[in-house]
This record gives sequence, structure tokens and C-alpha cells, in this order.
Amino acid sequence: MAISDFSSTNSVASTEKLPPRINLLTMFRLGLFQMGLGMLAVLTLGVLNRVMIAELNIPATITAGTLAVAQFVAPTRVWFGQISDAKPLFGKHRTGYVWIGAALFMIALSLALGVIWRLGDVVRANGAWVWTTETILETALLALMIALYGIALCVSSTPFFALLVDISDEDNRGKLVGIVWSMMTVGIAVGGIISKVLLKRLEESNASFEQLQAAINGLFIIVPAIVFLLAIIATFGIEEKYSRYSIRSTIGEREDKITLGAAIKILTASRQTGLFFTFLLVMTVSLFMQEAVLEPYGGQVFRMSVGQSSMLNTFWGIGMLMSLSATGYFLIPRLGKRKTTEFGCLAVAVCFILMILSGFTSNAKLFQTVLVLFGLSAGVTTTGALSLMLDLTAAETAGTFIGAWGTAQALARGTATVMGGIVLDIGKAIFSSSNVLAYGLVFALQAVGIILAIACLSRVNIKEFRDTAKAAIAAVIESDLDG
Repeated sequence: MAISDFSSTNSVASTEKLPPRINLLTMFRLGLFQMGLGMLAVLTLGVLNRVMIAELNIPATITAGTLAVAQFVAPTRVWFGQISDAKPLFGKHRTGYVWIGAALFMIALSLALGVIWRLGDVVRANGAWVWTTETILETALLALMIALYGIALCVSSTPFFALLVDISDEDNRGKLVGIVWSMMTVGIAVGGIISKVLLKRLEESNASFEQLQAAINGLFIIVPAIVFLLAIIATFGIEEKYSRYSIRSTIGEREDKITLGAAIKILTASRQTGLFFTFLLVMTVSLFMQEAVLEPYGGQVFRMSVGQSSMLNTFWGIGMLMSLSATGYFLIPRLGKRKTTEFGCLAVAVCFILMILSGFTSNAKLFQTVLVLFGLSAGVTTTGALSLMLDLTAAETAGTFIGAWGTAQALARGTATVMGGIVLDIGKAIFSSSNVLAYGLVFALQAVGIILAIACLSRVNIKEFRDTAKAAIAAVIESDLDG
């Protein structure tokens, strides 16, 4: 018999007990969870970022540094993923953790907002930002609250992604990924609209700071509550009806024996784990370095106004939304996951070159068109890579693997933002007389990074991974029996 496929049932006999396949409506329902995370991203990276810098006069470095803490607690994903593998909560491996985490990030976000207002009061009392014992303590407390918020996201999102592995099969996983991640883009748009409408109304009425504070407080009560409700709706009854975890697991009723140490042994048993981890790091950093420089590029090179440059992310967001689901439905079934990912990476690299060339024309319309193409390419890359990511798991330790992949992506996103600013400063120092070349250095480095990511991906072998993972799991079972 062929090596057991961890993305499908482990034996012919078990197919008789296989739960029903998820349908299109269920995929969209699961996407509500990601939609909620998109709305939260707008609150933290959009509203909080603006309020701290513009209204409270907190330095941008302090603002970015504290908000980035949520990304750098990502290594806890491995632990929470392993816990969801080994210890069911409320009788379920995934759903209970999703709900608990959603409740916790509601609380943590509310506490973080309270600390921000207190820090703002200190700055206003001093007349400007001054390093004092009070500002240091409040900043440290804010970093702690943001860290707790990030940990709560890990508690909720890691088991959710593991649930996607549990309930899907290899042939429909691409469609599921495309739909679920496209819903996150919808959430970002919805969250942005809600925030923009609120802030615009306050600006038009010349609202006082107290009115702004009250409105923001209300926003941070209503939106997190909606997100929590979406998490419940998205996952209620899904695990009981569709999960294949118990059928796929070779350990059966002995899940409690999968300790963190054993899970790490399985995780690191194959060199393929390191190769794919490296691919995710390089690909994600290369894909998102432009986030820190895109709007300044529009302003300094294309002479866009603040309002016009603020819409640049919308152009590539539209392209990404268009391609996420389409990739899962049309490209992956025809090209396969690896070739789809490689095609997307190549297209992304071409788009970065086009961004540089459009700068020499100073044609804003051309630049916007390139951004739409970039979004389309990024959507193909993301869907292909995430589909591969969900395939590179072992049934018994799906949460642990998803935690590792999530850690790679989160650390890479944080690193990408910092690197984008650093490379731009280097570019300005080297090409002081040419903004196009200074920004072009960032885009060129991204193109090179994407090509390196393709080289890493070409060495990933899913069959070798599964063979090694199966042997590692068998070794864990044997050691438990011997011990």
C-alpha cells in the first residue's frame, strides 16, 4: 500500500465513515472568521495608528514599535497549535480555542485602548513627547497589552487554520483557501469604510477631542463584538459535522500523548519543514516590503495628494480580491499548487520591475494599473502558498505545523515593514538626486527576494515530507508504548 496521505483518509476502510465534504456555502461561512480578522486589522493598523500619531502626538517609532509587538509574539502559535492537537476543549480540538481566543482579543483590545488614552494624557500634560518614568511605564504597559492581544489572536487563529486542514481534502483545499482569504480582504474593506465614515463625520462637525475619544471608544466596543459574533457563526457546528481529525490520526484516542516535545520532533523530522519555512519567510518579506513605502512613492514620484496616495492599497487590494477565489477554482486544479505558486511569484517579480519603470514615466494611471496587476499576482501567490502550507501538515500535529507556518508569516510581515523603511533610507542616501531610483531599490530587492523564494520552493518535496512525518509519528507511538 502506498504511503499514507495525511491530507486524506489513512485507509480504505475509513472512507465509509468519512464525514460529508464541505460545500460552497460552508466555505463562505468559514470565511466570516477571516473577515473579522480583516476588520480588526483596520482598527489596529489604521485607526489606532492614526490616533496615536495624529491626535495624541505619540512618535511614529513608538507607535509602530508597540503595534508591531502583536506580530512578534507569533512563536506562541506553535504552542497553541500543539495544545489544540493534544487537548480537546469542550469536547472539540479546534472550535473551543477559536471562541476563547476571540473573547480574549476583545478584552485585550479594549484594555490597550485605555492605556493609549492614558499615554496621550501624559503627552498632553507635558506639552510634547518627553521620556519620563511615566511615559516609559505607560509605553511598556501598552506593549504588554498589544502582546496579550497578539497572543489572543494566536489562540484563536491557529486552531482555526488547523480546522481548515481537518475539514478539507487535498482536491478542495485550494478553493477553501481562496474563499476564506478573500473574505479577509472584504473585512479590511468593510472595516475601512466603517472607520472612514466615522472619522469623516467627526472632521466635518469639527468635533472636540473628547467627542473623538467617545466615538473611538464606541467603535472599539462595537467592532470587536461583531468580530466575536462572526467567529461564533463561522465555526458553530463545523467541527462536529466535517472534521476528519479522528479518522486521519494514527494515534486515535491517544492524542494526549502528543506532548509539545513529541510534536516538535515530528515538526523538525523532515528537512522539508526547514525548506518550506525558509520559503515562507523569504516570500512574505519580499511580498510586503512595499507596504511601508507605497504611499510615499505615490506622493514623491507621482505627485499624488494625501487622499490619492491613501487609495493605492485599494488598487492592489482589489486585484488580490479578484484573484484569490479564482486561483483556487481555476488555476490550482489545472496547474497544481506548486506551479501556481511559482507562476504567481514570477508575476509578482515582473510587477515590481513595472513599478520601477512606471516611476520614470510619472504617469499615476499607469502606476495604479500596475498595482492592480500586482494584486492579481499576489493573490495567485498567496492562494498557492497557503494551499501548499495546509498540505504540509501531519494529521496528528496539524495545529503544531500551522503554528510554525503562521509564525514564519507573522515574523516576516513585521520584518518586511522594518526592512522597507531601512532600504528606502539607504536608497535615498545612495541616489539622493533620484526618488525613482531610491524607491526602486526597494522594489528591485523585492523582485530578487521573490526569485530566491522560487528557488527555495523548487526544493520542497511533499512526498518526502509525508514519508518522514509518518516515520516520526510511528517513532513517537513506539516510544510511548516502550515507556
